[in-house]
Formats: sequence, structure tokens, C-alpha cells
Amino acid sequence: MKVLIVGGGGREHAIAYSLSRSSQVDRIYCAPGNAGIAELAECVPITPMEFDRLVAFAKEKEIDLTVVGMDDPLVGGIVDRFEEAGLRVFGPAANAAVIEGSKAFSKELMKKYRIPTAAYETFDDPERAREYIRGLGRYPVVLKADGLALGKGVLICGDEQSAMDGVAEIMEERKFGDAGKRMVVEEFLTGREVSVLSFVDGRTIRTMTSAQDHKRALDGDKGLNTGGMGTFSPSPFYTKEIDEICRRTIFQPTVDAMAAEGRPFKGVLFFGLMLTADGPRVLEYNARFGDPEAQVVLPRMENDIVDVMNACIDGTLDRIPLRFADNAAVCVVIASGGYPEHYEKGKKIEGLDAFQGKEDVFCFHAGTRTDESGAVVTNGGRVLGVTALGQDLKAARARAYEAARWVSFEGAMMRSDIGKAIDEAE
Repeated sequence: MKVLIVGGGGREHAIAYSLSRSSQVDRIYCAPGNAGIAELAECVPITPMEFDRLVAFAKEKEIDLTVVGMDDPLVGGIVDRFEEAGLRVFGPAANAAVIEGSKAFSKELMKKYRIPTAAYETFDDPERAREYIRGLGRYPVVLKADGLALGKGVLICGDEQSAMDGVAEIMEERKFGDAGKRMVVEEFLTGREVSVLSFVDGRTIRTMTSAQDHKRALDGDKGLNTGGMGTFSPSPFYTKEIDEICRRTIFQPTVDAMAAEGRPFKGVLFFGLMLTADGPRVLEYNARFGDPEAQVVLPRMENDIVDVMNACIDGTLDRIPLRFADNAAVCVVIASGGYPEHYEKGKKIEGLDAFQGKEDVFCFHAGTRTDESGAVVTNGGRVLGVTALGQDLKAARARAYEAARWVSFEGAMMRSDIGKAIDEAE
């Protein structure tokens, strides 16, 4: 098989790694890719939103399967375009990807089908939003830009003034661009956050192993929200009992709801959950692999990923038992100094050779490129995701931080407390 991956971050590197392990795959292309992905695939200078060029490339190279990693092209309808061209593609159609593309849609879906989530209201007028928040008088309160915002369009406001400022940031100043045309005001939930990714074929769902992300930029869950500064898998808080509740009240009901709405979901459906004292609640849906969750979940998956993706496309997922190794994984993100706000690019990365030949550690590239001299340099906010496997979470965490010290670049920053909750679980 010849496979094309659309995207160029750490998630896509993890997908490329999984595809490279398949005996069915002879050649991998990635558009646009990055310096790390280039070790596994031929990188193609086409951006993810250039649908016509991507379709033409897939036809020219006789691509057997295209895997879309990113949210923007999925919400924009890339799957529909590929299918119209008679090309095989893994990911949800635009009318299903809206479950991530519009928070208002997803909240209304959950309300209609009684899927447990936080209480909310949706607004397209900033003054009405402010009036509603004042009327609530309860803090913290959560403000969410309706559209796609690179995982950053969520503000947790601890008092009235910060909430009023937050409304201005999202809806008036448009800090998150057009994602802020509409806004969801949501009840603040407390508990443990857990991410559960799943494969879906339109009616059957197969959940992957659990994970937990760390969104804040700094130790102690301080600083600004980011795309994710690290993650671990499995979550010790996601018990068999909680899994059974989620399957009954969240997972299958969501798949059934989308089918009932005429929006059958095929691809990867991500459930962001809060384990509250009153039971699990949905915080958000994503229509693709999480980043950096993919970097800890995929290295633990024992199935041939091509078999699973084909089953999702063909509606035969009920024949696939998903298998994950009885181990653990921890990913530590190394970012550019100043991320997620202002940071410099083009810093030379040292020490990448240390990962060659290792089977228990991976260095997934998120924001890198190769410069004119052939050196690998930084090219984004999140630069590398160092993932380690271990017999348990503590062993995986120790190994991940050991391996993270093998690489360096000017201004590098990382959190020192990824997986701290592991200790609290004991």
C-alpha cells in the first residue's frame, strides 16, 4: 500500500510511526510533514487546506489510503472531496466533523440525547453573554469559543471581572479569530480529566486505552492553555466501573446520536471527560486523534492500524478486537521558550541521534524542519514530544524525563510535573 498522511505535527509523526509498523504499507507520504516524519515518509510541500492539490497528488501517486490527522481540513470537508474523487480516506465527513468544529452543535447534541455534560448556554451577542454570567453569579465559569482554536479557545474565569474580560477577548477582540463569532458559557466542573480516544465506523465504537493530558504551560497547572504539554496512558483514575458507565451513557449514545442526526461518524472520535462526584461528564469532543494523546496511545496499540482504519471505512469494526500492551507510556513535550504566546523559530536541535535504535523511547517531532545546511531546527511552539514506555506509569515517567534530557535547543522549556497525578493515585 501507498499511504498519504495529511498534517505535520507530533500526532502525524505518531500516525506515521504506526503505519510504518504495518506489513501492508510499502510507502508513506506526508503533506507537509516535518523533519522527524521525513525519516519515515516522503514529505510533500502541500498544506493541509489545499484540497485540490492533495487530491491531484493522491491520484498521481495512486495513493491507496489517505489519513487526515488535523481538525481544520476535516471540518473543512477534505474527506468529502477525496470521496467525491473516488479516493479512499480515513476520517469523518464534514457533517460529522462538526462535532468538533462547533461547540454549540456538540452541546446541543448532548442536551437532545441526554448525554451527560456541563450545564451551558450559547451566545452570539457579547452583551447577552455578560448579562447571563452576571445572573449566574457563580465562579469559576468556563468560556469557550465555538469554533476551532488549536485547543486554546477555552477560558476559565475565577471572578466577574475576568469573565467580562474573557467575553471581550473571545467575541470582541477575536483572540481566537472567527472561532469567537459564537461562544458557549459553561458550568465549571471539578474532578479528574481523562481522554478516551475511539475508532468508529458509523455505528460500532471501539475505545482505545485511556490517557490524561496537561494543558497548562507551566508546572502546577499554571500559565496559559496550550495544545498540550504532556500526557500519560493509561489513567489510573479511569476504572472498569467508570468505563462501563461511559460506554452506557456517553460512548455508544454519542455514536447513535450522530447516526440518528444523519451524520454517521467514521474515524477517530475523541472524548474529553471530567470524572465528577456525580459521574463522568463530557467536556469536549474531537474528530481526530488528540495531540499529544496519540503519542502515548498509538505506541501501546498492538493491532495493525491499517486493519482498524479499513474497518472504520468499510463499516466492519465489529469484527476487530482492539488490543493494547499491558504497559504504560508518558510523553513530555519540549516547547519553545515563550510558548504559547511569543517564541522564536530556527533554533538548532542537538541530541536527536540518541533516540536511534531505542525501542522504549520515541522522539515525535511536532514543530521542526530541516534548514539549508541539513540541520534540524525548531519550527513551532511545541517542538518535540519525548515518549517512553515502561512496565508501569512511574517507570515510563522516569524514562521519559531521562530521555528528554538527551535533546536541547536554545530557549527550550518543558514542564517537570507531567504525570504528577500518578503519585496521588496511590
